[in-house]
Amino acid sequence: MAAGKGKQIYKVVVSLGATYAVSAVGAVASISAKSFYSDLNQPGWAPPAYVFGPVWTILYTMMAIATWLVWRRVKTGSVSKELTVYGAQLAVNGLWSWLFFKWNLGPAAFIDILLLLGLIVLNVFMYWRLNKWAGLLLLPYLAWVAFAAALCFAVWQLNPEELG
Repeated sequence: MAAGKGKQIYKVVVSLGATYAVSAVGAVASISAKSFYSDLNQPGWAPPAYVFGPVWTILYTMMAIATWLVWRRVKTGSVSKELTVYGAQLAVNGLWSWLFFKWNLGPAAFIDILLLLGLIVLNVFMYWRLNKWAGLLLLPYLAWVAFAAALCFAVWQLNPEELG
């Protein structure tokens, strides 16, 4: 009984740790994002820069919990295709901040976020199959990234010199 509880604690810590590590990687690329973002031409529906941090913190937490709920069902010592897709979408997620904020590559950032959307959709379906709560926990992430994709495209189009 204690060994099983220890494995669950390990899985929740690793799920949170891996997810927040990607958040940190993105944060490094976004150090000057607030000033860069505010200097760009934006559509009227763009949220203020201060909204992004709290929203992403909540989303990353929900993603980690969803992943833990799925990982609980995976046999010890194996990595499921669900967790592999999650790892891939985390990598694509972390890359976006670098593409957009650090390297100012609007077209590449837009392609990246479209790939991210596809991976999230796949993750939602895969997680849902194993644990409905896990699938549901990813839905706000999917909605936010869909909104972010539209925003990314709009900002890129409004700032072709800065994000060419």
